[in-house]
Amino acid sequence: MAGAAAAEVASLPQPGRCAYFVERKKRFCKMVPAQGRRFCGEHSAEEEEHKRKRIPCPLDPKHTVYEDQLQKHLKKCNSREKPKPVYFAKDINAGLKNETELPEEQQAPISALSKQELENLIKKLKKASNTINYKVKDQILSHQALQEALNDPQNGDAAFKHLKQQASILGNMKRLHLLGQGNCFVEFGAGRGKLSHWLDIALQDAQDVHFLLVERASTRFKVDGKHRKRYFERLQVDIQHLCLSKVPLLVEENLSLIGIGKHLCGAATDLALRCLVDTYVNSRAEEKEGPVTKRLKTDCPGQIHSKCAAENWSPVAGIVIALCCHHRCC
Repeated sequence: MAGAAAAEVASLPQPGRCAYFVERKKRFCKMVPAQGRRFCGEHSAEEEEHKRKRIPCPLDPKHTVYEDQLQKHLKKCNSREKPKPVYFAKDINAGLKNETELPEEQQAPISALSKQELENLIKKLKKASNTINYKVKDQILSHQALQEALNDPQNGDAAFKHLKQQASILGNMKRLHLLGQGNCFVEFGAGRGKLSHWLDIALQDAQDVHFLLVERASTRFKVDGKHRKRYFERLQVDIQHLCLSKVPLLVEENLSLIGIGKHLCGAATDLALRCLVDTYVNSRAEEKEGPVTKRLKTDCPGQIHSKCAAENWSPVAGIVIALCCHHRCC
């Protein structure tokens, strides 16, 4: 009992002494505080800290801030609303809602359907898909720009998987004659920008090539620093609000766009397609006050591709998007 009492006393500061616990010495400070104070002059800041209240940041409740410094914090918080860029146009690519669409309160998830309702839905989907007379043929190709990386044993399985996918995308773009000069490649959902990185290497001898990397989130470990000779610009905006016709580069120069993407979910792909073939093409047509020119032919031999491109110039020369969902939009 005596030992327990001694331990309890040791866990409390001595009367008339500083209440600051010195972790290094495993004991309380022995300095005498001023009258009416719990901490000595050396540790008086601790007393002020204990009195201050921390509250969740109203801009982002994932972090807290001292209540008495809230206004100062709001002016510099990284979650504060930033000025909208010139190419931001709210919901420009969202699409018009179908007038016959059910109100949200009447909509139900598939998991809530009965067995009979689910079977009926499957029949409708099969009937609709059977009317599409088109077979998708696998075109798994490669490109010499990635051969060294593909043969590097230091790349693990995950890296090798992505390299093969990127090589196939570039190989198919070459097959479609989309690796020419005088184009602007718009990478949707760019992330670190690896797809544009390999495109840059594949087009190292081409002239007048530009890249726009669209990503709504701030991304770490970007590979942008490796691109010193090309025009690379990041557009930090959701695809839903991206108006390409207001991007300064596209205002100043008459460039054909080639939309690219890897690991875009279905919703983001819909937005990207509207952004390219609806919003952008229509805006360019309105500027010229004439009909939209047909898309660039892909059956031109490589040697005369530049001539073909000039004769068949189109606001959007091609779209190459590999679908895959990381459930980031769910």
